[in-house]
Amino acid sequence: MHELGIVFHMIDTLEEVAREHELTRISSVTLNLGEVSGVLPDYLIDCWQWAVSKTTTLQGTELEIVPIPATTVCNACGKTYPTVAHGKRCPYCTSTDTVLLHGNEIEIDTIAGA
Repeated sequence: MHELGIVFHMIDTLEEVAREHELTRISSVTLNLGEVSGVLPDYLIDCWQWAVSKTTTLQGTELEIVPIPATTVCNACGKTYPTVAHGKRCPYCTSTDTVLLHGNEIEIDTIAGA
């Protein structure tokens, strides 16, 4: 379960941000989470709730997850398409010369202090 490792990394980052901005508490965090990031949102939320309960600065902090759809671009025809529905093969020209544009992100977007 790598979700717990991700949560620990997030907590370290958020506590550092709180120190830098002299926040005694963070009330909410918004996380952009790519559709093909390999992270299971339900597991991430469970790990988050367990881990932040052990901290002072983040105890009770709400985590909002914003899903980022996976989008791929075809280098052969230049069109973009939804990755999950079609995989690596372009549905327009059938080329496999494609690149994932979005959907692998795991990034903290917004932090609200209390």
